[in-house]
Amino acid sequence: MKKVLIAYASRTGKTQKMAEFIAEGIRISGHAADVKKISDFKKAEEIDNYDAYVFGCPTYHRDMTAGMKTFLFLAENLNLTGKMGGAFGSYTHSGESAPMIFDTMEFVYKMDMTDLGALSLKEAIIDTTDGKKACQDYGKSVGTKLPL
Repeated sequence: MKKVLIAYASRTGKTQKMAEFIAEGIRISGHAADVKKISDFKKAEEIDNYDAYVFGCPTYHRDMTAGMKTFLFLAENLNLTGKMGGAFGSYTHSGESAPMIFDTMEFVYKMDMTDLGALSLKEAIIDTTDGKKACQDYGKSVGTKLPL
């Protein structure tokens, strides 16, 4: 069983809910998932020692939050090359944050990202059956790339 960190920023609770649903998908695929707020991390070492990483943030004003930017700079201090990864986010009008996080993980950190790309969901969809399933399926896609 591999260990996956799902680190997220959330203001309204919607991105947090996505993180929890993604964790369910990872657990269904046979792995452990830790769900934590990005504000819980103060040092890069606290992020280390996971087999895979999934980062999430809502989109505000067509951008990710300042806290997520700081967290990504913190994570850059780790050697995440080749580690499995994914990115997700919620939005109301536009959904730029998840693709920006995904690109950072893929091109800056050189991670092995899920084939599904970034998961962006409109906030109104997250609490629906389709929203929950989309998040769980995303978690499963991360989990199936990890050996048991």
